[in-house]
Amino acid sequence: MKRKEIEVPTSGKIELNNITSKITEAIRESMVEEGICLVFCPHTTAGLVINENADPDVVSDLERAFPAAVPNVRFDHMEGNSPAHYLASITKPSVQLIIENGQPVLGQWQGIFFCDFDGPRRRKVWIKIVEG
Repeated sequence: MKRKEIEVPTSGKIELNNITSKITEAIRESMVEEGICLVFCPHTTAGLVINENADPDVVSDLERAFPAAVPNVRFDHMEGNSPAHYLASITKPSVQLIIENGQPVLGQWQGIFFCDFDGPRRRKVWIKIVEG
């Protein structure tokens, strides 16, 4: 299958967006019943995580916790967004999902989140689905 690109607009400096439904839709459109789905973030100031999607407090807790995770160091990067680069490096640039019966396999409470650490922006996520 050809790589699919989805857009993820963000409105805050640090923002987590649940993209599970967009990934599920891409899998459904691919018509792949059994395989692997790779979700990739092509940005150096954003990342991906799989975490709880049942309680919205988890997302707001993470949005508050991420800035506190930035170490108290002097950054030299001239653009001033080194904290965003740091946070992107401690999340993941990609996640892999098992596809069974045309659906992503996730735990009961899990969802896929795009984490923007340098927003607001219009971001992209790439999806590659492989049958097998």
